[in-house]
Amino acid sequence: MTDEIRQFLRESLTEMKYATDDFDDDTVLGPAGVDLESLALAELAMRVEDKYGVRFDEDEAETFAAMTVGEFCAAVAHRVQAASAT
Repeated sequence: MTDEIRQFLRESLTEMKYATDDFDDDTVLGPAGVDLESLALAELAMRVEDKYGVRFDEDEAETFAAMTVGEFCAAVAHRVQAASAT
């Protein structure tokens, strides 16, 4: 599941015009890595919500900036599994 999410993340960031050449599980989504700003983080959250049927609180998107790609993928996978269990 995390591989699928990682690929979706890469594709989404490419569509959003962000470089993904040096992108790996240790790449931070915020200023120290991919450099997503708050609007881009919100867009990414919406894309993930639409694709995987999960929901994030409004303020949660801001916390993504501190996450690495690996942490983000794991968090989304956890939500997907939790949502499918209910």
